Amino acid sequence: MSVVAVVVFVVAYVLIASDRVNKTLVALAGAAIVVALPVISSDDVFYSRNTGIAWDVIFLLLGMMIIVSVLRQTGVFEYTAIWAAKRARGSPLRIMILLVLVTAFASALLDNVTTVLLIAPVTLLVCDRLEIGPAPFLMAEAFASNIGGTATLIGDPPSIIIASRAGLSFNDFLIHVAPIVIVIIAVFVALLPRLFRGAFDVDPERVADVMSLEEREAIRDPRLLVKCGVVLAAVLAAFVAHGPLHMEPSIAALLGAGILIVISGLEHSDYLSGVEWETLLFFAGLFVMVGALVKTGVVDELSRWATEATGGHALLTTMLILAVSFVLSGVINNVPYAATMAPIVGQLVPSMVGHVHPQVLWWALVLGTDLGGNLTAVGASANVVILGIARRADSPISFSEFTRKGAIVTVISIGISAVYLWVRYFVLA
Repeated sequence: MSVVAVVVFVVAYVLIASDRVNKTLVALAGAAIVVALPVISSDDVFYSRNTGIAWDVIFLLLGMMIIVSVLRQTGVFEYTAIWAAKRARGSPLRIMILLVLVTAFASALLDNVTTVLLIAPVTLLVCDRLEIGPAPFLMAEAFASNIGGTATLIGDPPSIIIASRAGLSFNDFLIHVAPIVIVIIAVFVALLPRLFRGAFDVDPERVADVMSLEEREAIRDPRLLVKCGVVLAAVLAAFVAHGPLHMEPSIAALLGAGILIVISGLEHSDYLSGVEWETLLFFAGLFVMVGALVKTGVVDELSRWATEATGGHALLTTMLILAVSFVLSGVINNVPYAATMAPIVGQLVPSMVGHVHPQVLWWALVLGTDLGGNLTAVGASANVVILGIARRADSPISFSEFTRKGAIVTVISIGISAVYLWVRYFVLA
């Protein structure tokens, strides 16, 4: 059955990467095959945390999509778009830098999927005002969200998975990961003009038109905006305090969405119009196919083979975990990869030879898994959401285009991370 799981996943992955077939159709077809054969059972699909659909991710996305849909009715995204464009004096490059920094910072405080759901509408409106293509801006924000989300425990779903297994705290992430994330973001910002060369040409007349706009006039429903602000603040507070509250972010998002639906008085077509149903179905299909790889032991064997080859050498193990994580998490999505790899790293930690920082392997896994999500269009949840938004905005981003840019960002990020881990935990230890 492991052969079947591998063949189905590889064929589906090739079709998704080709951009010739609808990726949601491919993911659902692949999921149907592994369930029908059956490589994986219905219990594994619907009830298992290791091999099933990650319902927390699905419902977190659904809740936040509804909240964003209601928020869109207020005109706040138009307001923010005009404000950002005017502060950047209409320069596309300065606008991209501003949006990247906001995205990275917000992703450290929220989860990165929520951040891109909030930032993407603003981006589309800015680009529409300036009549420039939004695809480079959306890709830059996806990359920034994955980098910025690495800085904290709550910023990226894989970090939550790894931290729960390793017993890492919010402060641990601030001390050990946030410093290198700041460096990587700075390098990424410096890279933007070359990475998206040709994306910053704009008609001076469009700039003048934008500079003449009054952002306050964009707010269409101030009362609804206040209601949305209160609910969104409560949801974000629940995200930050999800541990003490014993409430998963997905539940907080759904509760917030439900409250807004009730108090907004909107028609169902208004608050459901922004839900990316294809994106949610794609995630479901992808989780099932990856679950088949986990169920048949394919991912486990690959990870074990890679880590056991080090023979307990701490530096070699650290670098191998970093490298393997950035490749595999970028290919099979970093959420299921983190769930599979975390227990293996837990077994390796006590087997390290010599004096070594007890958390270094965990930080290698965090950096490799979170940053590796930038490698391909399916490597991280935020990437899939961004591609869905771009497609609905009639500015589709191809798998190959995203991967070409993402590979550059990922290789640089992982290179910086490797130097950081070596210097901090081995040279200066």
